Amino acid sequence: RTEFWRQQKPIYARERDRKIMQQKWKRDKNTPADPSQYIVKSLEEIDQLLSSGKAEESYKKAQLVLKKVERWTSVDVHNREELTGSLHSCIGNAQMDMGQIEAALQSHKKDLAIAEKYKLPEAKSRALDNIGRVYARIGKFSDAIKVWEEKIPLASSSLEKTWLYHEIGRCYLELERTAEAKDYGEKSQQEADAAEDIEWQLNACVLLAQAEVKLKHYQSAITSFENALERARLLHNKDAEQAILTALEDARQGLEEQQEADDSAHENDKLMTEGNTASKEEDVHAESSEEDVHAENSEEDVHAESSEEDVHAENSEEDVHAESSEEDVHAESSKEDES
Repeated sequence: RTEFWRQQKPIYARERDRKIMQQKWKRDKNTPADPSQYIVKSLEEIDQLLSSGKAEESYKKAQLVLKKVERWTSVDVHNREELTGSLHSCIGNAQMDMGQIEAALQSHKKDLAIAEKYKLPEAKSRALDNIGRVYARIGKFSDAIKVWEEKIPLASSSLEKTWLYHEIGRCYLELERTAEAKDYGEKSQQEADAAEDIEWQLNACVLLAQAEVKLKHYQSAITSFENALERARLLHNKDAEQAILTALEDARQGLEEQQEADDSAHENDKLMTEGNTASKEEDVHAESSEEDVHAENSEEDVHAESSEEDVHAENSEEDVHAESSEEDVHAESSKEDES
């Protein structure tokens, strides 16, 4: 994937900053010897050196100009404070490219302090841009998010917003906060569409697709990767095209495995339901059998009791008969005695 905070400052941001500075300083030029001419020319050279990979030369040039500006007053140069902040920003960008991360952070914080003190919203937006990039580069993604989210109300153009939303979304993805990453991916895509910028449409689609894969929303991820692939081909970006094709194949494999797992789970649920039904039928049958056995036992008990009563009755009759016979014998004996 492309990690934009590991690259140089985005070209659109460099051009934006330079144009803003040029417009303001050129409006305030009074004489051909006005220092503003020197300032504008120097800033262009500083930016050109950095863009061509000559970070150290850019840094030295910015330091030299800064020392001169600090000797001037606001009478000599209008917007002196704004210029000072811009030079700290240029120095910070050069330090970033030179790998001097902590020094770069301090330079951009100086730019931010000046912007806040003199209420310069465009300079504040630029400083927050750069501070966020430093934090993201050293892996402090939560700090980067905090800084960039503070910048959101200051972002003016769709192109600036699509970059900002993309970077915030990428940080959330790094933190495994996938739902937030997806949300910012969608915002970045909307702004890229509004800007009609194919490259940023590509970037936003890839971020969105990666978030959807982590959420296991494979069908949506496939659609996003396909949209990204279309834009990579429009840009003739072979490296991006190949990377997207690989990711697309992985997403399709994930969808296939997910469907197989769902089918297996459905089959298991079906078997479990059928098993529960059969078990209930067996329980009912067992209860019925127990009732039948109980009924048979009851009938046998009744029959046994009846037999006992019959035997008892017979025994009683025999006892009565025996007593009667004894009485008859006794009577006959009495008669004989009388005779």
